Amino acid sequence: MAAFEYTALDARGREKKGVLEGDAPRAIRAQLRDRGLTPIEVSEVADRRNGQKRGFSFGRGISVTELALFTRQLATLCHAGLPMEEALKAVAEQTDSDRVQKIIVGVRSQVVEGHTLADALGTFPNSFDELYRATTAAGEQSGRIDEVLNGLADYVEDQQSMRQKVLAAMIYPAFLSVVAIGIVIALLATVVPNLVQVFNSVDADLPALTTGLIAVSDFLIAWGWLLAIVLVAGITAFIYGMRRPGFKRAVQGRILAMPVIGRFVRGVNTARFTRTLSILTRSGVPALDAMTIGAQVVSNLPMRDAIKRAATRVREGDAIHRALGRERLFPPITLHMIANGEISGELDMMLGRAAEHQEREVETLRQGVMGILGPMVILIMGGLVLVIVLAILLPVFNLNQLVK
Repeated sequence: MAAFEYTALDARGREKKGVLEGDAPRAIRAQLRDRGLTPIEVSEVADRRNGQKRGFSFGRGISVTELALFTRQLATLCHAGLPMEEALKAVAEQTDSDRVQKIIVGVRSQVVEGHTLADALGTFPNSFDELYRATTAAGEQSGRIDEVLNGLADYVEDQQSMRQKVLAAMIYPAFLSVVAIGIVIALLATVVPNLVQVFNSVDADLPALTTGLIAVSDFLIAWGWLLAIVLVAGITAFIYGMRRPGFKRAVQGRILAMPVIGRFVRGVNTARFTRTLSILTRSGVPALDAMTIGAQVVSNLPMRDAIKRAATRVREGDAIHRALGRERLFPPITLHMIANGEISGELDMMLGRAAEHQEREVETLRQGVMGILGPMVILIMGGLVLVIVLAILLPVFNLNQLVK
């Protein structure tokens, strides 16, 4: 049995869409005719989007909020003792999103056929990534699927919260910078040319500041279009280059070397990696496999490469903390906590504490950067506006002398 999405017309000619389960498209068409509908299109539910997205951002698939809600509801129903197929059916009926319902029904159809939940989720790899599937498989093997799903829901919500904080840290100074640049360009392109007409009627030397401002204004008016084209072309080339692993790896490597931003990026990726490693090891996934899967949630390519090299050393018999320490990219406190976990046999717990420590440090750093960067952008904008105002007012103050 499989899940099929259909498009049909009712007796009044109105279009109806939905999802039904059946053995073949012919069976679905028969069901639709029994309901008084005229089938137009019937196709099997599948994860059609090309290209896999890492982490828990699914574009037009399951959103982070929907994934967390789905995971939490499924965990609750499984804890109540419902069979997996019944739990999936109940969750599908409760969701308000047609897209999510199609995916859940597709997963349920695979479970009804006898596949495990992890294998059924694998039918939709763009909606349920390797981390999610591996953790679910470990929960099924250990018989603690409800506990594992609850842990997954917590993980998804925590990752989304961190992502929103990081995004907020970037949006505010970027917005201020755009506003500042816009104000300066508007002054140079509109206010200055009008005043230049007055100054041109005066046969005298203007202050150097005013002369420079007029030169910049003339350049923007004459060549602003070319500057805009060059800027757009540069941004487009950069975006295209970031799609190439070599260029992206070089850029992200330079970011790691920056004083404050590099520390922030290392903290975010370390917290993400240790949190992933914690939930996987707690679910029963072997540490080596957990490192391989955990590397995929790290967005910084140099750090991802470092984790993969460390996993190779662990496979050869090295300890996790020593293997990671040799890369010199991970905070010492994290390595110490991992070492303590390996010695005490409580690696999952110490990884969780390391993740919490890194998340607190990232939040503190974010607040500090926001506290400095915002006022700094405002001061720079004020300074530029002050220079423009002085360049305009200096000749006005000396207008009588210039006339003489």
